[in-house]
Amino acid sequence: MQTVRSRILEILKQDGHTSVGTLAERLEMAPISVRYHLDILLSDNLITVSKAKGRRKVGRPQQVYSLTANADAHFPDNFALLTAGVVRQMKQMLPPDQIDGCFRKLAQEMAQPVVLDCPSDERLDERMDRVVAFLNERGYLSHWEPATGSLHMHNCPYTGVAAEHKELCCMDLALVESLSGQSCELDQAIADGQSCCSFRVQVGSGDPVPRAQNVELIL
Repeated sequence: MQTVRSRILEILKQDGHTSVGTLAERLEMAPISVRYHLDILLSDNLITVSKAKGRRKVGRPQQVYSLTANADAHFPDNFALLTAGVVRQMKQMLPPDQIDGCFRKLAQEMAQPVVLDCPSDERLDERMDRVVAFLNERGYLSHWEPATGSLHMHNCPYTGVAAEHKELCCMDLALVESLSGQSCELDQAIADGQSCCSFRVQVGSGDPVPRAQNVELIL
């Protein structure tokens, strides 16, 4: 799929629905060019179009675009079936405390590229730029909201699995804590039917981020 249409799918995944005008601004393209790509996505049954709620003062009701279920295949799922099988086996073989420890250790190992590369006096807003880049490379479609101290993930790489195995949500929480170097809270989750996963970081954006320590887990 061409980059423009992939980017349109990402924007719709993040925003839920949006108009041609908004897409044109985000993509820095002419509306007529955006419509060309939207028509292709419509014909592929990857998006749908509807009238925006409420009426405009003049002209026809504005049309908005959103994703169809078929679009899910274009976002990373981190081998969801394999993940579900592994988690089930772990839950059969290990006590709950060791399962939680395994996922926390896995999250810490995943975060090491960011943790080891950050300066000791790095501010939180600088650190979160690294965190967002790291997560987006892995398909999370994340963004940092400094005003609320919240990190939002608009794509769950474990769609269809996390609802049954909430340990994966706990692993993502541990991942965000390890990446940010701060204590965090999970405010909402895609696994619970929300539009995105939101994590609230428990420290002011002006505070320096302490370097995380490696933790060895003994099973």
